[in-house]
Amino acid sequence: MPNIVILDSATLGSDIDFSPITSLGETTFYSTTQPSETADRIRNAEIIVTNKVFIGKEQIDAAPNLRLVCVAATGYNNIDLNALTARGIAATNVKGYSTQTVAQLVFASILNIYGSISLYNSDMREGQWQQSPTFTMLSHPIFDLENKTIGIIGYGSIGRQVEGIAKAFGMKPLICALPGRDYPKEENRTPFEDILQQSDIITLHCPLTPQTQNLISAPQLQKMKPSAILVNTSRGPVVNLDDLDNALATNQIRAAVIDVMPQEPPKAHPIFSRSNAYITPHVAWASLEARTRLVAGIANNIKVYLEGKIDTIRL
Repeated sequence: MPNIVILDSATLGSDIDFSPITSLGETTFYSTTQPSETADRIRNAEIIVTNKVFIGKEQIDAAPNLRLVCVAATGYNNIDLNALTARGIAATNVKGYSTQTVAQLVFASILNIYGSISLYNSDMREGQWQQSPTFTMLSHPIFDLENKTIGIIGYGSIGRQVEGIAKAFGMKPLICALPGRDYPKEENRTPFEDILQQSDIITLHCPLTPQTQNLISAPQLQKMKPSAILVNTSRGPVVNLDDLDNALATNQIRAAVIDVMPQEPPKAHPIFSRSNAYITPHVAWASLEARTRLVAGIANNIKVYLEGKIDTIRL
């Protein structure tokens, strides 16, 4: 049986059944792995499973038996594809496992803001409703999603799922044409500048590339509506955090939902204290069901490799 090393199992949670993977080989678990520990831990590995631990030429050179790198995610910017190709090492990721989960958090966050749910809950805990002279208490605004315009930047499986939910709420989805890219006319894409100016909500689902880094910075935030909400569940560096903080501090936009940061775990930042910043710790992908699907996808990639059906990079 192959030697399988899982380098950062803690990122997948302690409530997950790893037996689909462990049944396929002799498996060694590491809860977390620091860069200085990677080479030693993979020295005898034939198969590596990594979520965020970096695998580059130095690490590959330390693992003479390595034949397959399984990324426990959809994004694979933590592996050096050129170095893997040079050694003839296969690599796989898992697509689509978190589509429903990310879209769910996007709308849970939007509904929280549009319904002032967390604000009303806080008021209730402080006893304000108990002291109300009427049966209701309208101290925070509530808005309908119907007829609101939602700009979707990034139109993969998650973007499409968000579009479907938006339509169910009676919203008006606009699918963004990212700058510098050509799209078929039948896709009916909306120019990026129009997305910024017209959207009540902008939600980001694009990968991190040189073209999308700092895609949303001060110039773009200045073009958004003062009532607009920005949602980022894609990658932290797609948004310039300092510029977003300034936009929130000056009420340039109404609010931001932030599930990802440029650095994770993040350093202290003023945005953490903004009442109009709704921040979660990179959990949009992480329902129990999604993580179970992820482990099953990793196991399937290993199984297909062992059957001789993968001998190169498949992402």
